[in-house]
Amino acid sequence: MGVFLTLLAGHSGPLAEGPAIAQQAKAFNGTPAVGALFTTSGKNDLLGSHFCTASVVDSPNRDLVLTAAHCVSGTSPNKIVFVPGYHNGHRPYGVWAVTRVIVDRNWMSSANADDDFAFLVVARPGRRAAVQNITGGESIATSQPPGQFVRVIGYPDNAVLPISCQNRALRFSARQLEFDCGGYSDGTSGSPLIAGMNAITGLGRVIGVIGGYEQGGNTPDVSYAAKFGANLAALFKTAIGES
Repeated sequence: MGVFLTLLAGHSGPLAEGPAIAQQAKAFNGTPAVGALFTTSGKNDLLGSHFCTASVVDSPNRDLVLTAAHCVSGTSPNKIVFVPGYHNGHRPYGVWAVTRVIVDRNWMSSANADDDFAFLVVARPGRRAAVQNITGGESIATSQPPGQFVRVIGYPDNAVLPISCQNRALRFSARQLEFDCGGYSDGTSGSPLIAGMNAITGLGRVIGVIGGYEQGGNTPDVSYAAKFGANLAALFKTAIGES
């Protein structure tokens, strides 16, 4: 669902746990910890429209952002910026340079759909405050059971506002989740599946990001995500050590 690799959003496939209630995402003004990824010339100026979605996650150094690996693989970090809470051209929490991209070894070797997640280290040149100090951070939850209600916030390509929808994250396969809701087209790869989201802060537990099977799916109505488990936990530990 992003631009670099002709990303796909939405997505069809068999329902393993029966049909979910039909839903359609709605546009809103966003939440602080979820934002859009843009390409940049290297001076934090935005080039064109956003191409994927990412979210700030709770970490010791408070500088980590989570997205889908297929959004950022093979791309130089200095060509990407993260804009949390982006809406209608506004950048309420600033533009954050990506200084490092960290992906799983299984993704690097074979683009394994079960490891389609990545961490980004972000910073603002000349500013001491970390991004999490400004936006808050989503917690990461691994080995979560399927069937939880999640809210998914994403940035479709060329949309001026992010979208949001709530539905169950169903079991699609042993290591993949399925989320049924219309509107998740290209650009929503990396969107966090947030369980237990606080309506005021927008923070909760991320159990997956749109990506994985079919790079997130092949229709806007059904999305997929790699289920967070031991590999994600190990990559998170690595990212903490490199941030």
